[in-house]
Amino acid sequence: MKIIGITGGVGAGKSTVLDHMEKQWGAFVIQADKVGHLVMEPGEECYIPMIELLGKDIIKEDKTIDRRRVSDVVFSQAELLEKLNAVIHPAVKRCIKKQLEDQRRLGRKLCVVEAALLLEDNYQDFCDEIWYIHTDKEVRISRLMDSRGYTRQKAEDIIASQAPEEFFRAHADYVVENNGDLASTCQQIQEGIKRYETL
Repeated sequence: MKIIGITGGVGAGKSTVLDHMEKQWGAFVIQADKVGHLVMEPGEECYIPMIELLGKDIIKEDKTIDRRRVSDVVFSQAELLEKLNAVIHPAVKRCIKKQLEDQRRLGRKLCVVEAALLLEDNYQDFCDEIWYIHTDKEVRISRLMDSRGYTRQKAEDIIASQAPEEFFRAHADYVVENNGDLASTCQQIQEGIKRYETL
């Protein structure tokens, strides 16, 4: 089984790439963000530790954790956010590794793991290759304004807060240019996978 790690900045169109890899290449797709939601559910690994860290105010009436409330609580408290990340990030990584092992046992040929902090959290340690999805800054800003309703300033601020392009390129084994031409993006994915099959 081959494991490809997918990374790139906000607005790069990573979900388009993941969707294509799942539908066209039969990849099992794991998104760290979704796994993060899963580990916060009642009975899951982070549920009690999060309540102990942030208090019972973060619990909704249905007993689930109010992620918006969590975000509000830690937004301006760097130390608290660091403690929260120390609870969630290792749990997410453990859950992803378990899912990968399950897929390996099922005979899956290709798995794709996408995470915003893929490189910072050392996911490359268990990925066979790292792919960087690159998109021009102006295209990313337009996407964020259109799809999320962000102002230009907010989009620029978020992009500026993330790792620079040089960081991603320095750690990537393969780069996919994703500036809006879907056919070109799909062709690059095909070339990446074909190239990968010969490694």
